[in-house]
Amino acid sequence: MAADRFEPHPELAPPAMTIGVVGWLRQNLFSSVASSVLTLLALYLLYLVIPPLIQWAIVNANWFGANRDDCTGGGACWVFIAKRLHQFIYGFYPEAERWRVNLTFGLLVVLMVPLFIRAFPKKVWLGVFLLFGYPVLAFFLLYGGFGLERIATDQWGGLMLTLVLSAVGMVASLPLGILLALGRRSSMPIVRTFCVAFIELWRGVPLITVLFMSSVMLPLFLPEGVTLDKLLRALIGITLFESAYMAEVVRGGLQAIPGGQYEAAKALGLSFWKSMSLIVMPQALKLVIPGIVNTFIALFKDTTLVIIIGLFDLLGAVEAAIKDPNWLGYAIEGYVFAALVFWVFCYGMSRYSQALERQLSTGHTR
Repeated sequence: MAADRFEPHPELAPPAMTIGVVGWLRQNLFSSVASSVLTLLALYLLYLVIPPLIQWAIVNANWFGANRDDCTGGGACWVFIAKRLHQFIYGFYPEAERWRVNLTFGLLVVLMVPLFIRAFPKKVWLGVFLLFGYPVLAFFLLYGGFGLERIATDQWGGLMLTLVLSAVGMVASLPLGILLALGRRSSMPIVRTFCVAFIELWRGVPLITVLFMSSVMLPLFLPEGVTLDKLLRALIGITLFESAYMAEVVRGGLQAIPGGQYEAAKALGLSFWKSMSLIVMPQALKLVIPGIVNTFIALFKDTTLVIIIGLFDLLGAVEAAIKDPNWLGYAIEGYVFAALVFWVFCYGMSRYSQALERQLSTGHTR
């Protein structure tokens, strides 16, 4: 009698309760008794919060009108935001010159779009222009000169000022932070001591103190007749403060590079600066992308502190608007609008960071 031939059975489908939406729910929300209880509690809290919020923000809200008399729906008065939107964006910038603000930031968007396109040629030269040429062009567009009316910085405000403070702080603090990180790891005692002292000094004081000192105390130490613009003093203080934090982020990346990379660079006969710029620093910066972006996000939110020195950023413009006697009682709408704007920008930076990590294969991201 011939031996029975082995015939493998076809693979069985996984249990229906482990795949699809049901499987995801069981794995993530109802994996245990404690997880199920917390999930049900969270759903109950959402049930208590979301319907009234939608009712206030959308259903009963007033969207169109000319003044507060048109806010009669019992919900949010978005008329207030619409009527003060120009102030929230431009501050006190003259209305006839706001095209310069639009052109400045519109040009920035147009120049940055090619950086996100992999096939776009000559990205290096475009990046160099963005770092060195565009800031000069933006300064003359916003401040004036070469035939344009001069607009004093005390008229700058709103979202425009927030973007100026954060953009200048980000662009200036990164290279300065890299130099401080290299100096802190230097074998030269004087350089290392100076960098350590600088970093620890600026990290040991809150930003609000730095802004206060730069605005109030710094002019007392300047020679008679010498003055610095208030916005310039704030930019210098923010840049020095953030560069200290950036230096520690970069130093963490440098310490994560294996010693063999440094030895390989020396074996190739590369100088210190060539080995750093071509071998070590690209790897270090790739490793600390999350930390760098986290510092940028913190800087973007910290720009709200400039209100203590008389500069009205987005949040400052909102607070000034809600004190208007014609719009008293609509502070919630103003703060919700400011929070939404900050969230959009911070979330955008976070998502770009994750996309950059995936592109450079720096590790597991979600």
